[in-house]
Amino acid sequence: MPDFSSSDRTAVVQTPIIPTINQWVQQHPGTISLGQGVAFYGPPKQTYAYLEHHLHERHCDLYGPVEGLPELQQALTDKLRSRNNVEVSAQQALFVTAGSNMAFSSLMLAITDPGDEIILLTPYYFNHEMAIRLANARPVLVPTQANFHPDIDAIQHAITAKTRAIVTVSPNNPTGAVYTPDELIAINQLCVQHGLYHISDEAYEDFVYDHHQHYSVAQLDASQAHTISLFSLSKAYGFAGWRVGYMLLPRALLLALKKVQDTVLISPPIVSQLAAIGAHQAPYHYIQDKLAVIDQARRHCLSRLNQSGLLATQASAEGAFYVFAQLKTQQDDLRLSQTLIRDHAVAVIPGSAFAAPAGTYLRISYGALTPATVQQGISQLITGLHNLTG
Repeated sequence: MPDFSSSDRTAVVQTPIIPTINQWVQQHPGTISLGQGVAFYGPPKQTYAYLEHHLHERHCDLYGPVEGLPELQQALTDKLRSRNNVEVSAQQALFVTAGSNMAFSSLMLAITDPGDEIILLTPYYFNHEMAIRLANARPVLVPTQANFHPDIDAIQHAITAKTRAIVTVSPNNPTGAVYTPDELIAINQLCVQHGLYHISDEAYEDFVYDHHQHYSVAQLDASQAHTISLFSLSKAYGFAGWRVGYMLLPRALLLALKKVQDTVLISPPIVSQLAAIGAHQAPYHYIQDKLAVIDQARRHCLSRLNQSGLLATQASAEGAFYVFAQLKTQQDDLRLSQTLIRDHAVAVIPGSAFAAPAGTYLRISYGALTPATVQQGISQLITGLHNLTG
């Protein structure tokens, strides 16, 4: 009999949790979703003004440059200089992709061979782990400290002859931790010592709170040959559906990335790139104003959760728009999440999807909704958890 089964590489990849949760939400209309990590707002008005003015000038029905439009490359170069303190050098290249997830997935194909190892800090961003496995490489999971910040000694002990890269996500999804400059520099120096790439995922770079500050490790002069920085428009510019991301990488990797992107995508969509150029013409206070609203929702979430009596440890959220909450219960988190949707009309993401530590964790997102809706969602969540775990 012929074998019509799927590949072994896909068999070892976890089922995508966001579509699963979204399906359950659709089956229960009226559910408030504290699940998917998207912003509550859309792109700035400059996005559509630029599109209206320039759309007719471009052949949007044709392929574009595999690495992205020159005009967008320039806008991104200017952004990196002004907001990240990063000067793009002749030894580096900018590369536009259809979202930051695609950037990471393409990167795995470009830098790994089957059996190579990529170090992920846990809890990890699940799509990173999935992309590593799809490339037939092996994720090596290194626990973080109790505050979800990197354990440098543990990372060093995880490095082997097969290690190709160390991945950091700061501000972090799912924990909300914002890594300090010293922590990121220490990891970058480990990469220098062992001849590894440092993949720095900075999708939530604009979402930091209180005294915390985002740090782009690519600003280090000695980092250019081994540091790969990933960025996204999905969060700060409300651009999730437009699918625009980009990476700053050593120029030596450019040909390999072009091979991957030309095979998979050919070129980033012209319309989305034009929209991205327009978005970057908006003043930065557009993002800062939205951040103030999200911070209001963050403070409410932390206050209610930490006073609920449900948590095993005090919750914190330094950046991004997530609370990674450990519950006192030991219930199965996936079943608990499904029951919360069915019986209490509120959706969260189970911590097991992120390789959470022992215990029951939930990722609670406060960025996708207005503060008033977040307050209602948190009330329903707390009520539901008391009923289900009390």
